[in-house]
Amino acid sequence: MTFHLSTSAEILHALGVRLREQRLAQSLTQRELAQMAGLSLGALRKLESDGQCSLETLVRVAQALGLQEALDDLFVLKRQSIAQMEQVDLVSRRQRAPRKRTS
Repeated sequence: MTFHLSTSAEILHALGVRLREQRLAQSLTQRELAQMAGLSLGALRKLESDGQCSLETLVRVAQALGLQEALDDLFVLKRQSIAQMEQVDLVSRRQRAPRKRTS
């Protein structure tokens, strides 16, 4: 599933399903994974069923499943051209406010 045209609810559900598949591929029960991640069983069930969780819960589950590397590419600024790199550089430079003119 690509997320390009998906609603936020669809994306959350798909992520929950993917994490459940990862857990099952590692032959872990929900209880075992919850303990490994330092979460309540209810928090893990909620994550797997509809993707609802805090960002911390998502990171803890990813770490417990050994999926930290999957988080590496999230929200990384992708520079595709020299013009885009120059634009990012211009935006990130410190700018001074214009001086007020006195009459």
